[in-house]
Amino acid sequence: MRELRAEHLTKRFGKTTALDDVTLSFEYGKIHALLGRNGAGKTTLLGVASNRLIPTSGQALVDGEPVTDNPRALAKVFCTGDVRMIPPSMCVDDLVGHMGRFHEGFDAKRALRLAKMFELDVKAKTGALSTGYRSICQLVMALSLDVDYLLLDEPVLGLDAAHRDLFYRLLMEDYLERGRAVVVATHLIEEVATLVERVAIIDEGRLLMEASADELRTSGYSVSGRAEDVRAYCEGLEVLGIDELGSLAMAYVQGEPVRERLTDRLDVAPMSLQKLFVELTGKGE
Repeated sequence: MRELRAEHLTKRFGKTTALDDVTLSFEYGKIHALLGRNGAGKTTLLGVASNRLIPTSGQALVDGEPVTDNPRALAKVFCTGDVRMIPPSMCVDDLVGHMGRFHEGFDAKRALRLAKMFELDVKAKTGALSTGYRSICQLVMALSLDVDYLLLDEPVLGLDAAHRDLFYRLLMEDYLERGRAVVVATHLIEEVATLVERVAIIDEGRLLMEASADELRTSGYSVSGRAEDVRAYCEGLEVLGIDELGSLAMAYVQGEPVRERLTDRLDVAPMSLQKLFVELTGKGE
């Protein structure tokens, strides 16, 4: 199976452990979500996978080959996110011109066309771009590359609603056309929930869960009603959390509803990926 795989990855920065023995895989031909709060380790994981960072232990593999200092493996991977790699005095159109020298298969005409769609001024210096347009600049370059594994680190940072919608539409069109692996690292879960096929959740450098999006959606549910009824229903079950407001409560439970405990005073509903993420990590955004 073709995949980008992390095997027992650990990365420390001094006394801080950014990744703690993480093993997971991103299968070729699927859109993956890498979910985590700010500081959870998403950027570090993608940095190791693209050889921007050297792991303390473990390794990242592309189609079975280590990525560390391996040009053949790295030619299959592109990661956004590190704007420091682009000279701030370089204009966007110059960046487009240079990309083809470093990345085989870069489509300059497509990049200019996408820049126009996003209303990105190609004569502007990259260092003078706003946060949103710096993100757009990186997305334009990424979506113009012919690579097998596209890693997008917080791709919609600073984008307004219209540009986010445009990006998600272009991303899906690109995926349907090329069929490559796409990894979207984000904390904006609901925006990608309908796009992704596989989900990995990390927190404080550790992998909490890895499954298909459908498995995660059916892995839990919510039950609501009067607080005393909800607490009685939840007794002995695997409860992720309970929200209470006055005499009412809503509990988030893993597994399937226990039909014999349900009464007409309780309501059951599926749990969203967003809520599952919040309850698993134990903290809201």
